[in-house]
Amino acid sequence: MIAGKNVLAFVMAGGEGTRLHSLTADRCKPSVPFNGKHRIVDFVLSNLVNSEIYSVYLLVQYKSQSLIEHVRQSWTMSRFIPNHFITVVPPQMHSGKEWFQGTADAIFQNIHLIESAQPDLVAVFGADHIYRMDVRQMVEFHLKTQADVSVATLPVPVSQSSSFGIVEIDDEHRVVDFIEKPPTAKSMPGRPGHALASMGNYIFKADVLLRELKRAKELGESDFGKHILPRMMKTHKLVAYDFGTNEVPGTQPYEEAAYWRDVGTIDAYFDAHFDTLGAKPRFRMSNPQWPIYSSNDSAESAQIENGLINRSVVGSGSVINGARLDHAMLRRSVIVEPDAQLEHCIVMERSVISAGARIRRAIIDQNNHIPPGELIGHDLEKDRQRFHVSEGGIVVVPRGYFSGTVPVERDVTSRHA
Repeated sequence: MIAGKNVLAFVMAGGEGTRLHSLTADRCKPSVPFNGKHRIVDFVLSNLVNSEIYSVYLLVQYKSQSLIEHVRQSWTMSRFIPNHFITVVPPQMHSGKEWFQGTADAIFQNIHLIESAQPDLVAVFGADHIYRMDVRQMVEFHLKTQADVSVATLPVPVSQSSSFGIVEIDDEHRVVDFIEKPPTAKSMPGRPGHALASMGNYIFKADVLLRELKRAKELGESDFGKHILPRMMKTHKLVAYDFGTNEVPGTQPYEEAAYWRDVGTIDAYFDAHFDTLGAKPRFRMSNPQWPIYSSNDSAESAQIENGLINRSVVGSGSVINGARLDHAMLRRSVIVEPDAQLEHCIVMERSVISAGARIRRAIIDQNNHIPPGELIGHDLEKDRQRFHVSEGGIVVVPRGYFSGTVPVERDVTSRHA
């Protein structure tokens, strides 16, 4: 309970993630690996659990098997406490043979879960972002303002307005306009060049949500940002919670205040990884007061035979032998052979970088055996003939593109995509 209120959470984890190209060919966006041993979904789940919200339904849809396996293995709550659970919920199709048609439709298809739990508040959060947040502070703001709905917000450049729901507020934080992904937006007062964007995280009064979901079904509405919130703005009290005021224990002075990234594109996903590197990173992964929980890791420790390593992460079970790593992010059980060079690269599980290979500004997905002397990221025109290359020049090598013998990983629990 938070401030004497029972809170039920729904995490929207059905994202297809098409802008991540081959990284989501076999997995949904929330299941995409991040950093040394996490997945994107771990951030929202960690924020909820750290905020003492223990009743969580994870709504899945596209290519969800790897996500289901990850949650089963890594997010098991005690069976002795009935209200402590993280449960994966696929489309139930109670109202017809159709998948979730939008965020609101996803909740409506599972409205019985709210009715049976009888919570005071319902949190509806996205699963696609890298951030830390004490949700209790947003709940307390929601209760203090006596809101029907609270929307977590933060400023974004006006040039990015088309990627977000844009909110306008009055002096008391009440939402007076809500436009989903407008082609452009006007600047916020006192912040030229920036607009106030919805983070896709909402707190609802449970009774209000139930009524509005049923009303939306009658009106043929399916999405919170496109339909329900703009309509509710005229009849209910919607307030904007300022994410910039959220204080997370253990955050260091050198970290970027209110760090939040939508990693929906290759370039954003790539850049966010390197925000975590260094002695004083923008976003510190190892905050013991607000941990980001990850998969159980029973693999052996990494082994460094020799080489030159600068500002890199080397995952468990990896072996570095006479290679050069500069801003490299290696996940579990990666082998890097003599004279190989990795520069600003992400290399995922069970891959081999063979002797003499030179790779820069690239993402190597799982189970790749890069041939000896292979060049990736040095001739983008040539790379485009084989791989996707992002607008920012990041080369993405799909999972298993280079066949060959890959490392045997002792930790069989992590074999899912």
